[in-house]
Amino acid sequence: MNTIHWLENPDCQDAALVGGKAANLGRLAATCPVPPGFCFTPERPGPRGLSPSLYAELVAAYARLAERCGTPEVRVAVRSSAVDEDGRQTSFAGLHDTFLNVTGVGAVATAVRRCLASARTPRAQAYRRALGLPEEADVAVLVQQLVVADVSAVVFSADPRTGARDCVVINATWGLGESLVGGTVTPDLYVVRKADLELIACQIAVKTCMTVLSADGTREVPVPRCMQREAALNTTQIKALADLACTLEAQQGWPVDLECAYQEGRLYLLQCRPITTV
Repeated sequence: MNTIHWLENPDCQDAALVGGKAANLGRLAATCPVPPGFCFTPERPGPRGLSPSLYAELVAAYARLAERCGTPEVRVAVRSSAVDEDGRQTSFAGLHDTFLNVTGVGAVATAVRRCLASARTPRAQAYRRALGLPEEADVAVLVQQLVVADVSAVVFSADPRTGARDCVVINATWGLGESLVGGTVTPDLYVVRKADLELIACQIAVKTCMTVLSADGTREVPVPRCMQREAALNTTQIKALADLACTLEAQQGWPVDLECAYQEGRLYLLQCRPITTV
């Protein structure tokens, strides 16, 4: 069985093989602005790391990704993709480790190993037990080109607070998405009516912190005072995010929870999963 599965290939659409997160993105890679990447599906690694043959496969895949991105050593995000992760009933949000701004194949291999290990922590296993799932999970690891986001957004094609299906709810903030998904910043809130993509509610928050790149990953820094009360998204971007959410909801057949980013004005789709609370 192949160890490397590129997002645009048909084998990366099989959740039983590459996990829910990678499969959801694999189905959309041909038609949506998904950053290039691959899913790594090794046998369970030992505590000292990957076997020489698996490491060689990872070296070759990382070199190919770097060539595609036009750089000798591409910055990547390394995330888990468990078989039952990002499904209709289970999200595993925040339970498995994610590593951003990883550069060089040695660092990527370390991040892959740590991702796999995070799926077997007591916290992750307790979550699985509570849902009646097997404690030992089949886990793949998704390696993608890092989007150095100017703005990050989480987009819901239904209101997760009320269950209303006639609107799109967007939360957005400056920088990479860690401050947003980690809850350390109060984001802007935008509500868009699905029928005509009109903005019907808007709350601009005082955004005091943001996540940016650092020498060895990421770090949280204060938002410049002049930007704290400024809207993170403009009208065109809000409509583009709402339109993407409506399109993907129709394609997938279920309300979607998206993670998106804008880098230099370009929209990227980083994650697409069902809204488990609706």
